Amino acid sequence: MASSFAPVASVALAGDWTAPPVVLTAAALALALFAQGFARLRRRGRTDLASWSRAGLFAAGLALGVLPLVSPVDAAGDDYLLSAHMLQHVLIADASPLLLLLALRGPLVFFLVPPPLLRALAPVRALRALLRGLLRPGVSFSLWVVVMLGWHVPKLYDSTLAHPLVHDLEHASFVIVGLLVWTQLVDPARHERLTRVRRILFAFGLLALGHPVIDGLLFSGGVAYAPYAVQPHRLFGLSPVLDQRLAGLVMLVEQLLTFGSCIGILLWPMLGDRHRRTLPIEVGTL
Repeated sequence: MASSFAPVASVALAGDWTAPPVVLTAAALALALFAQGFARLRRRGRTDLASWSRAGLFAAGLALGVLPLVSPVDAAGDDYLLSAHMLQHVLIADASPLLLLLALRGPLVFFLVPPPLLRALAPVRALRALLRGLLRPGVSFSLWVVVMLGWHVPKLYDSTLAHPLVHDLEHASFVIVGLLVWTQLVDPARHERLTRVRRILFAFGLLALGHPVIDGLLFSGGVAYAPYAVQPHRLFGLSPVLDQRLAGLVMLVEQLLTFGSCIGILLWPMLGDRHRRTLPIEVGTL
């Protein structure tokens, strides 16, 4: 079976860069909003709240959101490898939102929208109601699960590869739900919608509910997505089954690094408090 595959060299895609107008416009808008907020806060003398490390973090997050959609990773995922497509998805849905929101945490997030625009948007009740609804923890969590599991149903997934508009909708939904759930976990504006314990459970739930996709990709003996199964040209010579397992591994590693690390960071102070409470008892028993 493997002998029927025609290997494709990676250099064949090296020059396959694109410039999707929607992606570049959204990135430019995000950069402009951050730059003006960053500059306003620094002009007030609060360089401690708008440090250059924050700017670097935001730039890294923006790069992880844009590069997978404009670089050869996009072409590789569309035409050859499920693993490349999965890498694209986890970067725009998890890694990029996480870094962007870490960069904005604290007062900087309140400077993100310029005053004239804020005054224009504030009276729009429908927009405020929509944002309040989306940022309810249960809503954010449910939307992430529906989007993450739904788009990986084979028929829906195959349709994204066949229809560019559906593909764009898929990518947009990944970005939106990623921003929603990481807003709950990072809590950049310190709204405290979730206690520390509930944030740990929130992250653990996301990690657990992503596993049906991961397990299906890692342990299935067949190929789940037809476009990759029938593609005779194999980038790096990877077979469809090996490529599918690599996609599962990509998702597993990324979610452990993001949600897993989040759980560990949130747990650490609680473990430290427990140690400090038990230490006098332990010393007194010696």
